[in-house]
Amino acid sequence: MEKILIRGGTLVTDTGRRRADLLCLEGRIAAVGDNLDADGGAEIVDAGGCFVMPGGVDPHTHMQLPMMDTVVADDFFTGTAAAAAGGTTTILDFVGPDHGQSPLDALAVWRERAAKATIDYGFHMTVSWWGERFSLEMEPLVREHGVASFKFFLAYKNRLMLPDEDLIAGFSRCRELGALPQVHAENGDLIAHLQHKLLSEGVTSPRGHVLSRPPQCEAEATLRAVTMAELLDVPLYVVHVSAAGAAEAIAGAQARGAKIVGETLPGFLAIDESVYADPDFDIAAGHVMSPPYRPKAYQAVLWQALQDGVLSTTGTDHCCFTRAQKRLGQIDFTKIPNGCGGVEDRLHVMWHLGVNGGRLTPERFVALTSANAAKVFNLWPRKGSLEVGADADVIVFDPHRTKRLSAATQHQNTDFSVWEGFESIGAVVHTMAGGRHVFADGDLRAERGGGRYLPRPPFGPVYQGLM
Repeated sequence: MEKILIRGGTLVTDTGRRRADLLCLEGRIAAVGDNLDADGGAEIVDAGGCFVMPGGVDPHTHMQLPMMDTVVADDFFTGTAAAAAGGTTTILDFVGPDHGQSPLDALAVWRERAAKATIDYGFHMTVSWWGERFSLEMEPLVREHGVASFKFFLAYKNRLMLPDEDLIAGFSRCRELGALPQVHAENGDLIAHLQHKLLSEGVTSPRGHVLSRPPQCEAEATLRAVTMAELLDVPLYVVHVSAAGAAEAIAGAQARGAKIVGETLPGFLAIDESVYADPDFDIAAGHVMSPPYRPKAYQAVLWQALQDGVLSTTGTDHCCFTRAQKRLGQIDFTKIPNGCGGVEDRLHVMWHLGVNGGRLTPERFVALTSANAAKVFNLWPRKGSLEVGADADVIVFDPHRTKRLSAATQHQNTDFSVWEGFESIGAVVHTMAGGRHVFADGDLRAERGGGRYLPRPPFGPVYQGLM
């Protein structure tokens, strides 16, 4: 087991910062203090002039996911290797049962796929159908396998969308088990209607994607979901908030005391809907994801929601495709595989736009990229902290190093980047994952199968304390 002494840096957590050394031993943080001595020939990592922070926790990824007659470009090895290169040391991915498939059987499939991951990983369960068997199997998923969060869809009519009665039943079952329900909140019926209308009018380009998913669809569905959760007295996690009305619905419920957690994505803070009008199909289609990028004015609303705590986590919804895969929808925008990459880019974008932009302190950056997700999903303080005994998931971040994001240099397994040409002042220079030095100043040392599965307990005092 590696022994690593990180020397000379400034440690930053969600609660403060201090000048100290940090010793990683046997996969854990063994000591934090001044002028630590590494008996026994530890590897020395010079962090002079740099910040030493907890590794990122990405609560929203999709690796090796079958979707729309193809499979996403990143499997659990390439995707987690890219994550490590970008300073993320833990992901939470989604198990997706086929319609009618046992969720326990689906979990076994995803466990096998994820065995090649190079960083630690856990799972949410997608509630892709509802019935007595699904409800019954939720108990062993929570109690025996540590899958303590379940995602419900209000969108994707005739595929993943559930009617309100099933949402109510599913939320209630989560409450019984102490599990955390999550929602993809868009009005699927309205979207299906608008898609049909646009296609009938001859709109087939990627521009049809954003036209068929207006912000009102997200705002309405978010209000509906948080209302259900509030009346059923169950916590709720709202994924990938992109619309101002959705953030406002969450803020209103929180003000009434409802236990609602909101997540957003870096792209929604910086990329706007004009990308769908690009005459280059590959560029426009490369940005197709759901919900889509929104009007530029919404970015200020989302930043304010992050600053106010209305939104308290950032994920990536990493679900990347190649240009060739996106071309499956060249004559019908509804056939474009939905998803963008970003697991390698999140920390750089959030630092540059947030900290350098004067919107976030370094401590708030750590909260939004690591600590809060660890708390919400009951991985704290093992993840998201620099406490002695925590997993040695640690990054060294140079606030002066410039990094240019590009498909040509990324480790994500695709030939497209929504961040093409973005320059961050501030870059991850070292990543320790489980005490292994997996990224060393440009040298990616990804080890197939080096990651561990993270079973999680249902929510309790830690979750309640976050609220």
